[in-house]
Amino acid sequence: MKRFLPIGSVVLLKDADKRIMIVGAKQREVDTGKIWDYSACLYPEGIVSSDNLFLFNEEQIEMLFFIGFQDGEGLQFLEKLNNAEAPSTPENPSK
Repeated sequence: MKRFLPIGSVVLLKDADKRIMIVGAKQREVDTGKIWDYSACLYPEGIVSSDNLFLFNEEQIEMLFFIGFQDGEGLQFLEKLNNAEAPSTPENPSK
């Protein structure tokens, strides 16, 4: 089951040289409507412009360098995302 990383997590994508920091989850690409797992900006530069945001999926992550900030509100949000991704099972028939 997919487990989303919190905002602020720093990762390196496969075949990349530069780390990026997650700034959003379940992001819709404007031009195509495609849903991506994450949006991110360059690390440590941050969001320099909207042209420098990256969309990617979990399976593209090569290495996790830092797990972002976690508190009650953020953990509840991640739990909702994680449950929305859960496949249908006898224990979870609503999916």
